[in-house]
Amino acid sequence: MRFSSTYFIIALLFFIIEALVAIFLKTGFIRHTFGDFLCVILLYCFFKSFIKGHHFTIAKSVLAIAFTIEFLQLTNYLEFFNLQNNHLAKLVLGSTFEFSDLVAYTLGIITTIALEFKIHKLWIS
Repeated sequence: MRFSSTYFIIALLFFIIEALVAIFLKTGFIRHTFGDFLCVILLYCFFKSFIKGHHFTIAKSVLAIAFTIEFLQLTNYLEFFNLQNNHLAKLVLGSTFEFSDLVAYTLGIITTIALEFKIHKLWIS
């Protein structure tokens, strides 16, 4: 474990963007699909803030977490935890399964890996 202030600041910026999207946009592509795209990038940067590991391993872990939460939305898991009336839980964990969310998560992780590869390649050169 180690702390990376760079990744933490990037995660914080993505969190602010996500919060602004959630506050000001109630529907549409940016709120639903692009928000999910940004969400996995946010999670990746947050994990990279505290975990020293290969970027591909962390990216796969973030994608697995996102997919797990999305597939849980096929069940009544919020009711199981008595969170069905909790607005924050619904906002963070979601309540309806959407295949497009899986695509957005995947594209977000692909973008993250591509950026990490580019940055690493530039850093070494």
